[in-house]
Order: sequence, then C-alpha cells, then structure tokens
Amino acid sequence: MKWSLQEIKNFYRKPLTFEQNVDASGVMEKDREIRSIDPVYVKGHADVTQQKATFYLTIKGKMVLPCANTLVDVEFPFSVKTTEIFIFDPNYTEFEDEESLHKVEGHYVDLLPVIEEHILLEKPLKITAADVTESPAPDEGKGWKRVTEEDLSNRVDPRLAGLANFFDEDKK
Repeated sequence: MKWSLQEIKNFYRKPLTFEQNVDASGVMEKDREIRSIDPVYVKGHADVTQQKATFYLTIKGKMVLPCANTLVDVEFPFSVKTTEIFIFDPNYTEFEDEESLHKVEGHYVDLLPVIEEHILLEKPLKITAADVTESPAPDEGKGWKRVTEEDLSNRVDPRLAGLANFFDEDKK
C-alpha cells in the first residue's frame, strides 16, 4: 500500500480505488500481547488534489490475543473506518489541527504505518474467552510457570535451606 508521489498525482481529478489484503504482522513487534494477526483486508479510495490526498479506508481483520483470566488464545475481529489526509507540500497549513493529517516525507505515500496504528488502537485493553472449558489454560509460557498452593508450601527458601539441618547436628 505504497505509492510514489508521481503515481498519486496521476490520479488528480480521477478516482484512485484499491482493495487488497495487507500483511500487518509488524504490529506484533510493537505490541507483544498480539499473538498473531491474519492478513488485513483494506478497501478504500482517495481524492487527490495538487496539495493533498485524502484516503477513505475500511480496515478489517482478526487478531489473536491472550485471555485476561486464563491466557488461552482469543480471536478478536476488528473493523475500522477512517479518513487520512496526506499533505504533499510542507508549507500547506489548512488542516493544522487534524489528527488524521500526515505530512509526506520523502517521495512515497505509505499507508501501512497508518493501518498498523489503527489496528493497535482497536486492540482492547482486556479480553476474556467466552468458554474456557473447551481448552484449559496453559501450565507454563515464556518466562512464567503456574504454581499451586501445594508447590508453595513444600518449597524451601534456598537462603534458609542450611537451617533445616541445624537441629540435626545438636542431636549427634
């Protein structure tokens, strides 16, 4: 989803439409809670003038997140409609307060960072699995392990392990 400025300006007063699946797996590097993401369906069109290009986007897809209670995988579908404005001229200041305003740096208009940003904004803070009986919670993961009460009560603090034999020496 990348166009050169020359390609974009060829669509001046002509419709620029697009519809494709995009690999947005870069969001997994930005947010480690996202376990996987399917290719994202992006559909839209752009209105191009001499100073700017206004993109009207629909972004749909599914990401897999951990359940907040059990850490099992939960599929989370998302759908976003957004309007993004890319300014070609750095001195053009008509839309100075817009959140969806992007100044083009270099010679390309790249929608992938914008798409990834909207996916990250759609990720919920907390999600829970609807039915946890069909797949039990994992016993361990990267950097953690489930511990039961029995494991905690039978465990001896390694700093105090030498004291366990202290009274045995007095009996001898």
